[in-house]
This record gives sequence, C-alpha cells and structure tokens, in this order.
Amino acid sequence: METGLADFENTHGHHTGYAGVDEEDYSYSVYTQEDAYESIFYAINQYHHLKNISLGTLSYGENEEHRIGLKVCKQYYKKRTMFPSNDTLNIDSDIETDCIYVDPQGLSKNAEDWRNSSFFRLEFYRLLQVEISFHLKGIDLQTMLSRELPDCYAFQNTITFDNRAHSGKIKIYFDSDANIEECKDLKISGSVQKNTQYMLLFDSFVIVICLASLILCTRSIVLALRLRKRFLNFFLEKYQRHVCNADQWEFINGWYVLVIISDLMTIIGSILKMEIQVKNITNYDLCSILLGTSTLLVWVGVIRYLGYFQTYNVLILTMQASLPKVLRFCACAGMIYLGYTFCGWIVLGPYHNKFVALNTVSECLFSLVNGDDMFATFAQIQQKSVLVWLFSRLYLYSFISLFIYMILSLFIALITDSYDTIKKYQQNGFPVTDLQEFLKECNSREECQKQSSAFPSCVCCLRRKASDDHLMFTN
Repeated sequence: METGLADFENTHGHHTGYAGVDEEDYSYSVYTQEDAYESIFYAINQYHHLKNISLGTLSYGENEEHRIGLKVCKQYYKKRTMFPSNDTLNIDSDIETDCIYVDPQGLSKNAEDWRNSSFFRLEFYRLLQVEISFHLKGIDLQTMLSRELPDCYAFQNTITFDNRAHSGKIKIYFDSDANIEECKDLKISGSVQKNTQYMLLFDSFVIVICLASLILCTRSIVLALRLRKRFLNFFLEKYQRHVCNADQWEFINGWYVLVIISDLMTIIGSILKMEIQVKNITNYDLCSILLGTSTLLVWVGVIRYLGYFQTYNVLILTMQASLPKVLRFCACAGMIYLGYTFCGWIVLGPYHNKFVALNTVSECLFSLVNGDDMFATFAQIQQKSVLVWLFSRLYLYSFISLFIYMILSLFIALITDSYDTIKKYQQNGFPVTDLQEFLKECNSREECQKQSSAFPSCVCCLRRKASDDHLMFTN
C-alpha cells in the first residue's frame, strides 16, 4: 500500500525534480511564479490521471463533506501594498481564505477552463499559502499472504505551497495520513477466515491466563498490606518505636507489582489485537505499545528467578542499593544539564541546526555525553559572529569536560561503591534489620506462644488461628 500511494508522490517528483527529501525539513522549493504554477497544475493533473498511472489498488475517496475531488484553498493577507524602493508598506494582517472544489469529472470535461479561472491567478505579493487536499482509498492485499483479512485504508493527503516567509522561495510539503477502516462487503473464500478464528482463540487463552495471574498477584499484595499494618501496630505496642521504611517495604513484593502491570498491559493489548483482527478498530499504535511494553516487563521479571542463585543475585542487589543514590545524583546533575540545554538553545539556536529546538538541544548534549558526534557539533557552528563562535567553544568544552570527566565518573563511582558493598555483605553477612530480628524471635515455639495473644498470626509462628488465614502472606 505504501508503494501504491508513493506513485502519486513520485510521479510528481520525477517531473519537477523533487527528490522527496530535503536535509532540513523534507520539502522542495520553487523560486519563480512559473514553477509555482507548474507544480500546482501538475499535482492536479496527476490526481486526475491517478487510476491510469498508479500501480497500487487506489481510488478516489470522499472528504469530510462527503465530496469526491480536490479541495484547493489559498490564504491571503486581506490588503497589502508594498513598494520596496520607497520602503513603503501598507498591510492588513487579517487573513482571508478562499477555496474551490475540483472533481475528477470536471477535470476531464474542462481541462483548460479551470487552469484559466480567476481563482488560479495568484497574487504572490500577499499570498501566504496554497493548500491542495484530497482523499484516496485503497486495499492492502499483502496481508492475505499471511492468512489474515485484508486492510482497507483511507489516505488524507495534503500538498502545501508555503509562502509565509515571503523570501522569494516557496516551500512545497507533501503530507499523507493513513487510517485503517473497516472493509465493506468483504467476501473472502479459503483458509483466511479459519486462521483468524484460531488467532482469536489463542488471544482469548492468553487473556484468561493473564487475568488469573493478575487476580492472584493482586490478592498477595492486598494480604501483604494487611499483614504490614498488623505488624506496625504490634511493633509499636511492644517496642514503643516505629518500623523503619526499609522494613516496611519488605512486605511489598516488587516482582508482584511488575507482574500486575505486565498482566494489565497484556490483557488490554490482547483485547485491542482481537478487535483489530476482526477489523472493528484500527489503533495499531496503542496496541503495539501495550504488548511491546508487557513483553519487556515479562523478560525483566525473569531476573527474579536468577536471584535465587547467589552469583546472579549481585545485579539485583546492586540495583536496589544504588537506585536511591543514583536518583538523588541525577536530580542534581539534571539541573546543570537543563541549564546547558536552555543556554545552548538561546545562544546557539540561530547558528547551529542541532540547537534550533529544546528537544534537539537535549538530544545533541546527550550524544556528546556518550562521546558521539563531537567533531560534527564543533564544525557545524556558523562563523557569522566571532563572539558567538568563541562562546560556542567555551560552552561545548566546558559541558564535555564537566559531564564526561566529572559527573559521569561520579555516576559510575556510585554504582561501583554499591557493588563493592554488596560483595562485602555476601562475604561477611548482611546487616540484621528489626524485621529479621523479629522473625528470629518467632522461630522459637515458646516465644511465639508467649506472643500469641498479642500477635496470633505471627509470620513464622508454628501455630496460628484458622480465622487469621486470610491475613497470611507468603512471599
């Protein structure tokens, strides 16, 4: 289907020299009125002969007003007189828009009349833009090779002739938005329909399994929160002090939280996938994000089982130990990073392509931190201003030196320090927390019996009341 739609774009490009890609903004430019008229008329003519030149399964589609054909709109300043030789300008900044519809039948009957109409006599001195919009429809048959139902597409295409800058150059943009629609009166014989039913059955099985996992993990989290609440009250009554945050988090199994999030995404993504397969909805993007993220979380969860081995558990323990320090460090370093980002955008924006927007500045600086594209960043700065050029050198050298030699080294040192600490703990034993001390006390039958009246469902007591079974939590 992409090839079929490209026929319209490519034939226009081959005639006018449009290469399709510009280094800056994917546009093609014309510099004379003759070239502007030629490009406009050529686009209209290619739309008229689309069925004769296209290799794809394309046809004309209806627009929002249920009309078939081209919609050509032009935008002008309402009033403008200009005499550059006298430095005289009289302008009304209000914008007026004028549109006409050109249907395929009208193009074939009056091929020259619409070219000579007054609408296409453009007043370039006050012209802002000309916009040609049209809709196409097509059917993607290649999905049938994988035994799936074909997709029906609706393309909303726009060709924009942008003259807002009034710089003697009109930029031409081609934009196409594709939407998948439900195919009407779809009749297909063969094994395609049966294969779709098998896929729906498999997706239903996945949803049932994930739903069962979601319920069990949610139940474990709820029971853990109840047990945590009872333990906090008991600890406060017996020892007259609060439990530290680290011990409180011991009741919450982070892996269960990960599984719950993954199951939710899998269930929602599978439902969307089933709806897409039967052509009820067409939201491929949301479905792919949900299923892709859930797959990522599932593979991350596999690390849990490696944690049962001491040699493999180092990674998990190091990440747990270093995460708070790393987050605090990143918060401080982020302030410096944002400062450099805004500074580069404000000062170097007019002189460097990588600093024209905040997001591109941030991406450029992140690349520099990782040692990528350094020479190109230095070399591409325009030397129109000596002061700005000198500032750019000071700016780039200071950023690279600060972040690579200092901040990045400190970042690695934090993780290395946590790793060394975990290795020592594995050799000499981990520090005993209040919760672990309490569990050791409960290992004694006598101690548990003494405390049974105050805390009958002790985590590891040998006896507990049957009525407290719903409060028990096994990690």
